[in-house]
Amino acid sequence: MDAPILSRSGKIARLNDHLRRTLSGGTVMLTAAVNGLDPATKAEVLSAVRAFDQFGGDNDPHQEHDMAFFEVKGERYFFKVDYYDNGLEFGSEDPTDPAQTTRVLTIGEASDY
Repeated sequence: MDAPILSRSGKIARLNDHLRRTLSGGTVMLTAAVNGLDPATKAEVLSAVRAFDQFGGDNDPHQEHDMAFFEVKGERYFFKVDYYDNGLEFGSEDPTDPAQTTRVLTIGEASDY
């Protein structure tokens, strides 16, 4: 059976979901506020990022699964995926191509954004 043909945004979403769910396939950055959380809360925040699946028209207009806000213990957090060239100097020319793109997942408190 042939794999479904994905749109550009579908390819990007699939790569972003892989990074977010596995915390591999890119670089993961925590803001100072999240890095400073107690270990149990930090683990809950990371679990919430990995489990997030509430993408829709309001929070995912380009259907790339690249950013969202969520809550843990009554506090608001965010995650955001950016696409850089492999030297981390410029934006990627083609975020659908993992060979020329370094994905950076940033996780922070909503106030950090």
